[in-house]
Amino acid sequence: MFWLAVAADAVVVVHLLFILFVVLGGLLLWRWRSVVWLHVPAALWGVLVELMHWPCPLTPLEHSLRLASGQAGYCGGFVEHYLLPIIYPTGLTPQIQTGLGLFVLLLNGLIYGVLLWQHWRRP
Repeated sequence: MFWLAVAADAVVVVHLLFILFVVLGGLLLWRWRSVVWLHVPAALWGVLVELMHWPCPLTPLEHSLRLASGQAGYCGGFVEHYLLPIIYPTGLTPQIQTGLGLFVLLLNGLIYGVLLWQHWRRP
């Protein structure tokens, strides 16, 4: 049971890291151009999940691991207290999700636009 709870916490951490990669991963392209092959599909997935209001597969995985470990919900511990409110904010509505999806799309469009502009400017 303990390992299932640890696995659920690990899924939350991976979920948060994936969200950060979707939102800010384009910045890694300034250093490592090959990251584009990971970032573009991840960013498209993140935008589609928000705009289409699809459930992320990591959420049911985490939930099933918590139930299997005997946990009923999110209480106690660093991961539950600090990370879960970031990933699952209170009051998240479809309109907010659409706004978040558009923000991610615009931010990454800006990052990629600047990178392409810099690339074309080089002699």
